[in-house]
Amino acid sequence: MSLKDKLAAAGVENSALESRWILEDMPDLSAVQINDIAARRGRGEPLSRILGTREFYGRRFSLNEFTLDPRADSETLIEAVLRYEGLKNSILDLGAGTGCLIITLLSELPQARGVAVDISTEALKIVHKNAHTHDVQHRLQCTESNWFDSVSGLFDIIISNPPYIKSDVIPDLEESVKNFDPILALDGGMSGIEPYKILLSNAKKFLVSGGRMFIEIGFDQADEVARLGADAGATLIHMHKDFGDKIRVLEIAF
Repeated sequence: MSLKDKLAAAGVENSALESRWILEDMPDLSAVQINDIAARRGRGEPLSRILGTREFYGRRFSLNEFTLDPRADSETLIEAVLRYEGLKNSILDLGAGTGCLIITLLSELPQARGVAVDISTEALKIVHKNAHTHDVQHRLQCTESNWFDSVSGLFDIIISNPPYIKSDVIPDLEESVKNFDPILALDGGMSGIEPYKILLSNAKKFLVSGGRMFIEIGFDQADEVARLGADAGATLIHMHKDFGDKIRVLEIAF
């Protein structure tokens, strides 16, 4: 039985398209491998996890079990930063995951340098790999840190896509998310906004005068996170909407 037929039998929609994508990346699959891939897809494992890569902003990024699977909605943050007319020479990415955000920005901004921060050593290994793939390794420093703890210096821009899902909501997420994305990258605490409290209360100390912060938020968190920013002395500059017309990124000044 072909890979396409195996995928179809496992209940995978668009089995023909998926089989073509898989075979483009893995052309010499054995029967054992075909059975394994079909079984994994049948259990809801995302194709990106099986291939070990995901396309983001026209580039391919490696991922692993310690990184969030990049989502198209996060491209909203890239567009927001690129539209910003201020300085973009130094960028700090907090909770970098695969590094798709900071590496994309460094690829689009050849004059820029960046620091990618993550608490996970294994995630930073993927950032390093992706930086080499996209030839920005000489302009990117990887720092293992719990948010700002091991960060020093001032930056023109701070970006972050932090965990923002409420702890008690995680069991109700789609299986492809809750079973395969790292909980550390999903869980924003009981309120869903605990990471924003840390980000917004500390950002000013790491931004140059007139610098900007761009943070991704959940679909229903705009007002609450904006209030946190105001409490921290920040000014909300703009709310950027994603492809689904939902507010996805807050642009903030201090």
